[in-house]
Amino acid sequence: MLTDNIPSLTAWGQGVNVSYPVLSDFWPHGYVSLKYDVLRFEGIAERAIFIVDKEGVIRYIDIHDINTDPGINAIIRTLEEIEGRKGKR
Repeated sequence: MLTDNIPSLTAWGQGVNVSYPVLSDFWPHGYVSLKYDVLRFEGIAERAIFIVDKEGVIRYIDIHDINTDPGINAIIRTLEEIEGRKGKR
């Protein structure tokens, strides 16, 4: 979950080669982060990743220290699994 603006998210996505939509929680600032209980008092979100499928089901949650890079492998693997399940329906 990122409280960054859309241009920052676009640059981040290109940097890690992510073509999936990501949420900008920039305005109203931190609204979704607050709902997911990951908004810090300072107004920034914890480093939190939620993958939500098209049906609105949360398929992956990763919340960890804001100073730690979560890596991308588990995220990509989860997205591939979701895409694989979709093809089997």
